[in-house]
Amino acid sequence: MKRIAIPNNEYAGFYATYMQEAGDEDLYEDLEISLHAFIRFVQDIPMDKFDYRYAEGKWTIKEIIQHVIDTERVFAYRALRISRNDKTPLPGFDENDFVLNTNANDRHLQSLLTELSIVRQSTLALFKSFSKEQLKRIGIASNNEISVRAIGFIIIGHQKHHQRIFQERYL
Repeated sequence: MKRIAIPNNEYAGFYATYMQEAGDEDLYEDLEISLHAFIRFVQDIPMDKFDYRYAEGKWTIKEIIQHVIDTERVFAYRALRISRNDKTPLPGFDENDFVLNTNANDRHLQSLLTELSIVRQSTLALFKSFSKEQLKRIGIASNNEISVRAIGFIIIGHQKHHQRIFQERYL
């Protein structure tokens, strides 16, 4: 399945950037390939940059990696609920509160990357378990309609967005 096959009425407009960042690769392939590319990219960042903030109140690279992990977990949970035809509107979450309540800066980089890899493998297995019908299901999350298949590409685009931010503002 490719992102281009997903009409823009299957996700809220504020996800359009992530959808564009996801590119046009196959969902399952890109979930895996983008993870490996991200890990290689992060491993090449100089060690003195991981606790760097480019401005007051901005997150460190370690905090952003933890944010990517946490966000993927939230989105995978949404995909699971919607795929199972759960009609319950799913709430949003405050990513700033999440980051404030982690110990990302006290963790070793490798432990963060290992956790990201485990979470991604779980996400990949989850998405591979969905039928074509389940992937097309639409539910409500953060007061907006979203499809299961759009969530998969948003996960990829969100990670790529933060990799681009690393390049532009941290390195």
